[in-house]
Amino acid sequence: MKHFPSRLTIALVAGLLSQASLAADPVATVNGVAIPAERADLMLADVEQRARAQGSEAPGGGAELKDAVRNELIRRTVLEQAALKEGIDKQPETIVRLDIIRQSILAGAYMQNWLKNNPVSDDEIKKKYEDLKKEYGKQYEDFKQRVGDKEYRARHVLVKTEAEAKDVIAKLKKGAKFEELAKANSLDPGSKENGGDLGWNNPSGYVPPFAEALSSLGKGKYTTTPVKTEFGYHVIYLEDTRPLQEKIPPQKIPTLDEVKPQLQQSLLQEKAEEHIKALVGKAEVK
Repeated sequence: MKHFPSRLTIALVAGLLSQASLAADPVATVNGVAIPAERADLMLADVEQRARAQGSEAPGGGAELKDAVRNELIRRTVLEQAALKEGIDKQPETIVRLDIIRQSILAGAYMQNWLKNNPVSDDEIKKKYEDLKKEYGKQYEDFKQRVGDKEYRARHVLVKTEAEAKDVIAKLKKGAKFEELAKANSLDPGSKENGGDLGWNNPSGYVPPFAEALSSLGKGKYTTTPVKTEFGYHVIYLEDTRPLQEKIPPQKIPTLDEVKPQLQQSLLQEKAEEHIKALVGKAEVK
């Protein structure tokens, strides 16, 4: 079974704050209380890091972003002062929540420091890349073997829910025509008006669940259970098959440089998860 890092580990890795430069002058003074400039530095660094992680630029940018951070810090300071005035910081639930936040920050800072001292090497990235290439090659060969050397003329009805798909199947069993059900019910705009006709295709042109269901059908048969894909639920009908007109072209594998950032992030997450598991394993937990 493939191991995936926990959501907590991903959050710890992805949410680490960049090192911020400390400025001497406060951002603002609210009711006599100075807002340290390092708070603005950390907030700016966090916004910029999140934007980079999403492959975009920080919103606003430059002076506009700094003004937005300053205004947000002023708002928070005013609210904090109001909360302290009412003694909310002494309430049991607030104390627990503050403790949770403190714990989260310490955990993130620790992981930041640990990952800095245990970086992912280029050799590790290259090995990960080669392993993925081998796995892709195996999956591709398995896929070609599954789909065989045929093309399929198929129709389908695409609906939103499993219940709707089962209703279509029930009507087919009672003698309803597939084309009419597709025109009346299908959500696929490309085939709906043609009675769900998808033309001639090799299963490699479809998403895996659809491809596997189609290749398992006999001529003139339809799926008797709904086929779920990311598009919804399908009822599939196989009209005919014929020899494959063109060979299945191998899909292009991205180069190491193209996927290096993603591989590095994935390995960082794996390292973090392994380290946390080791720490938990050594801890005395009763």
